Amino acid sequence: MGTVDRSDPVRSDPSGAGGPGDGPAVVGNALVHRYQGPSGPVPVLVDVTFTVPHDGYAALVGPSGAGKTTLLSLIGGLERVQSGRLEVGGQDVAALEGDGLAAYRRSTVGFIFQNFGLLDALTAAENVELAATLAGDRPGARRRRTAELLDAVGMTPRADHRPGALSGGERQRVAIARALVNAPPLILADEPTGNLDADTSDEVMDLLESLHRDRGCTLLVVTHDRQLADRAAQQLTLDRGRITSAPTPAVGPSAAGPTDTR
Repeated sequence: MGTVDRSDPVRSDPSGAGGPGDGPAVVGNALVHRYQGPSGPVPVLVDVTFTVPHDGYAALVGPSGAGKTTLLSLIGGLERVQSGRLEVGGQDVAALEGDGLAAYRRSTVGFIFQNFGLLDALTAAENVELAATLAGDRPGARRRRTAELLDAVGMTPRADHRPGALSGGERQRVAIARALVNAPPLILADEPTGNLDADTSDEVMDLLESLHRDRGCTLLVVTHDRQLADRAAQQLTLDRGRITSAPTPAVGPSAAGPTDTR
């Protein structure tokens, strides 16, 4: 794996925040996706067409089984596009293979999951530093980067604690820090508050929104919580594999109102 360019101004900002205008547009056109079931192909996405604008903030909502996680996986390069076209920042994701696909996932996308995805045997700092190691950072640089990111999400006092000693909100903050290691211009969050209580959910969303606003990244959040979805500038409603509503979005990080990271 290649090393990260230390001249990148995004990487020199402790919060992982570059200037406004860094986030790519995400455009899907006639996406179709099927899984092979015991009795044959099972359609999951059916002619899905949508646009999340440059620097946009969108919530992807819909009932369980509607295809939300599958669509997020396609955008993130975790699943291959079977049919249709998918562009992120003008880049044809379906055309990426091998090293190109790995580079896309490493440099363009930051993933945040409902179950946090932290390694229990590692401390908060070690979980973040491991991501920096996989990104090719040198030891001194990855330690500095880890410290900067944990400070940005308010986790410096808990850096030496393992996940089992952290609350759900604290674990999600560590997961967000880990997702920001490569300063990705696109953040994909799959039910990031699904395991949290209402107050902690608000805190985590405040943090994600502040990162979106301050850095100008594109933010796409999968949620079943309509109240949280209403915070986004745009809602994409997915039902039975189809986008049933996609209101014209407000454009840019200013579309989300002022928040604070608490």
